[in-house]
Amino acid sequence: MTRFAPDPVPGQAPPADSVHPREATKDAPTSVARFNETIRAFVSGWGSVWVEGEITSWNVRGGNVYGRLKDLTADASVGFRIWSSTVQRLPDDLKIGDRVIASVKSDYFVKTGDFTVLVAAMRHTGLGDQLERLERLRAALRAEGLFSPERKKPLPFLPHVIGLITGERSDAEKDVHRNAELRWPHVEFRTVHAAVQGDRCVPETIAALKTLDEDPDVDVIIIARGGGDPQHLLGFSDERLLRAVAAASTPVVSAIGHENDHPLLDDVADLRASTPTDAAKRVVPDVSEQRALVRQLRSRLGSRLAMRVSHDIAQLEQLRSRPVLRTPESTVERRSHEVELLAARGRDTLERRLARASRETAELRASLRALSPGATLARGYAIAHLSGGLIIRDAAQAPDGTEVVVSVGRGSFGARSAGEVSEATSGDASEPA
Repeated sequence: MTRFAPDPVPGQAPPADSVHPREATKDAPTSVARFNETIRAFVSGWGSVWVEGEITSWNVRGGNVYGRLKDLTADASVGFRIWSSTVQRLPDDLKIGDRVIASVKSDYFVKTGDFTVLVAAMRHTGLGDQLERLERLRAALRAEGLFSPERKKPLPFLPHVIGLITGERSDAEKDVHRNAELRWPHVEFRTVHAAVQGDRCVPETIAALKTLDEDPDVDVIIIARGGGDPQHLLGFSDERLLRAVAAASTPVVSAIGHENDHPLLDDVADLRASTPTDAAKRVVPDVSEQRALVRQLRSRLGSRLAMRVSHDIAQLEQLRSRPVLRTPESTVERRSHEVELLAARGRDTLERRLARASRETAELRASLRALSPGATLARGYAIAHLSGGLIIRDAAQAPDGTEVVVSVGRGSFGARSAGEVSEATSGDASEPA
């Protein structure tokens, strides 16, 4: 602080720098510098103060931030400075419009008489601890698989009845109805109103969800709310509501806030829409687009069918132009000649094989006859056998007086053995008569 040394002159007013503001009078005023120094000394004694407000200005120059904080209810604001070393410790998502609390120290600039505050810490008001709890809940639900794409149910192509949960007479309800009916005029809504912020938000939303989920006519459910302060959207990150949405059998669409808003409901729902208007566009197909698509598909089908018919006609003409179809009688005649030649060749082959088989059969028959006992008997030989049919092979088998039967070339006759004869006598009789 500048030291002011009074140097009074007898008969004259004291120098302005020597007069303290509390002692200043019309005849003995204080100086602007002394006045500003007094103010600076006064506000410096306040130390650090936590204040709450809304960021209305945020300018970065040389790594430092210069901005203003506005009171949340009254018409009052204050400028602030954040040195670059402090900026590095602050959240990265601070921006104009954010509601924050800040640890500030008053600073009065003597040279210009400007009052500002130096920011030592700043964070979103009311959301610091809450955001931490939400992150822990997000991690727990992700570990359970509630965010998994595999468990999300597909939306119907054309829902006949849409269940809508939103605030009564809200802009979100109007946006969903207007945009859905513009896209598909015959779409029907079953709307259940619920509080979209505050203590009633979660229980009323869960009750509305249960009512619509039990309605067999409802094909899809939209939970819609317009944008707002992040504190007002905390109900759509409540664990009770998230588990109710996950357990619903009807597909659920989350349409909470604006594009930058991201409650946990967006991760659990089967589809996340950036706004209520986007939800209507994502759930209901555009009738004009579908008609254009039908016309395009019909045109493609007609072109494909005409191309296929043309291709088949060309193939048919190509087949008809082949000789075998153009003059089929020539092929039949040629084949008939081949059949006649093959038949004649078959007959010749068969006759030759029959003749050869006849010769072979005659030769075998002659051989068989030559080897048969009947042929031997025909040459004058005889076979003698006993009455029991035993052929006599040894003269000792027919002693003197034995009755024998003799078979010759033609018939058989009985004889009586005179006993064994000598070799000389039997040798003369061994040749046939």
